[in-house]
Amino acid sequence: QVQLVESGGGLVQAGGSLRLSCTASGRTFSSYAMGWFRQAPGKEREFVVGISRSSISTYYADSVKGRFTISRDNAKNTVYLQMNSLKPEDTAVYYCAAQQTTGWVIPRSTYSYDYWGQGTQVTVSS
Repeated sequence: QVQLVESGGGLVQAGGSLRLSCTASGRTFSSYAMGWFRQAPGKEREFVVGISRSSISTYYADSVKGRFTISRDNAKNTVYLQMNSLKPEDTAVYYCAAQQTTGWVIPRSTYSYDYWGQGTQVTVSS
């Protein structure tokens, strides 16, 4: 069982930056591909970005490419999401997710992930 705890959300003006963190319990963090998803009111949860177990590969949604950066520190059991040039349309609850895997493919479907955090609110004002 893995528990994920997100932090770092908040209110920011358009053009600003935030860094989200997601810390996992347990000793096998490096066995998990990690992803960030977001869900805006009235919308489905959508994939934002993912990173493979050893950071060899990443995959970004087109909507955040060039503005968001994912990274992970396996020694700290933590994955980060640096969000720059934020836009009002980035407003959502952001969730981190973990998929136990031996491969390098980064899943983009919510159904592929085994564990989820409770979410952290990001609000971007115009």
